[in-house]
Amino acid sequence: MARSAMPSAERRERKTRMKREAILRSAAAAFRRKGFHGTSMEEISEALLMTKGSLYYYFKDKEEILYACHDFSLDRVLETTKRVMDEQKGAPAAEKLSALIDALVHVMIDDLQGSALALDFSVLGDEPLQKIIARRDQFERAMRAVVQEGVKTGQFRKTDPKLASFAILGAINWISKWYRPDGAFTASDIARMYADLFVEGLKKSEREA
Repeated sequence: MARSAMPSAERRERKTRMKREAILRSAAAAFRRKGFHGTSMEEISEALLMTKGSLYYYFKDKEEILYACHDFSLDRVLETTKRVMDEQKGAPAAEKLSALIDALVHVMIDDLQGSALALDFSVLGDEPLQKIIARRDQFERAMRAVVQEGVKTGQFRKTDPKLASFAILGAINWISKWYRPDGAFTASDIARMYADLFVEGLKKSEREA
């Protein structure tokens, strides 16, 4: 009996997860267009052909949806960061940074269309706000460590790793403001261009070598 019940429970869980993700995608797109305060729960539910009551079954309010948008994207970013760092273990800092930028650009474009990470999270309450800030700091520190390694080993010019990381992440976050799926550049084009631009910019010139 228990064995036959498990697939049904798993199906329900999967259906709930997919519905929540659909809500997050719709909400992130709406927040991006109209801002958090300019978007209503009705608009989010109507875009998904849901009733407002059905939406409240999954999320208690708009703030919880905004938090979930950030949390969803940060899950992907941190998973991607860990995977890249594991795969690039022992590689030169320049290769690590290139792979990390490439992977993060794809996350920015592919997951929730990247808009969640660029959304204003300052409207969140103190507890959820601190959780989001702590998680964002995690991947910023990972990138900073790679830049610092490159400076220490002489691959990169002398620069402040924290400022360099902020510059790279700021540029990646901004992609969500202008990227269009039907535009001139694919996600791979942008990832390659950003990786080349920042990694080559950090490398020592022949004069500095």
